[in-house]
Amino acid sequence: MYKRVLLKLSGEALAGASGMGLDLETTRKVAEQVKEAHELGIQIGIVIGGGNWWRGRSSEGIDRVKADQIGMLATVMNCLYVSEVFRTLGMDTSVYVPYPIGLYTEVFSKDKAVRDLEQGKIVFFAGGSGHPFFSTDMATALRAAETDCDVVLMAKSVDGVYDDDPAINPHAKKYDSMTYQEILDKQLKVIDLSAAILLMERKIPSKLFALKEEGGIIRVFQGASVGTTIE
Repeated sequence: MYKRVLLKLSGEALAGASGMGLDLETTRKVAEQVKEAHELGIQIGIVIGGGNWWRGRSSEGIDRVKADQIGMLATVMNCLYVSEVFRTLGMDTSVYVPYPIGLYTEVFSKDKAVRDLEQGKIVFFAGGSGHPFFSTDMATALRAAETDCDVVLMAKSVDGVYDDDPAINPHAKKYDSMTYQEILDKQLKVIDLSAAILLMERKIPSKLFALKEEGGIIRVFQGASVGTTIE
């Protein structure tokens, strides 16, 4: 079982069947599983994507830098919402951002974030990396490295890494395990290559699994063989 993990949640997956916004029932199911893992003594940091509100790379007619800034704000909305759902289930939370953004978040500090984790808070890392051209995958890898996490757990809308798009190719092969180098060599788009490089350099393994899988979060927190393991 892990001591400290960084959980990456897909914004689209939290939207539920609608594909947009946030679904309370889906979020509560996530919160219940995270609470169960937290009660086992696991320290948990969380990054949430913003694709349920905004996808900067596909925003035509808008400057890429501005589009990415809007996307970073979308992740702040997600973290504030999800952290409040966690609070309703009795968990103590804190939300950090890489830049000042009002009175309801704190500017990221490794020392403060680690102290919160050690004191039993669920720590949300919102606002991406603070810079354009980097996705929340990169923010996830960065915060995992900075806070000395044992593993990155990526809960996405797919149940692992495939050699082709399983939504298009029903014969796509799923990998149970693979290396970051294989992702780089094959240019697989399941995780940003810049994030894969950082995680590989820092020797932080990751697991990619489906958020919708029943009990998937608590199982992967306990080290079960779920989805695809990347090392």
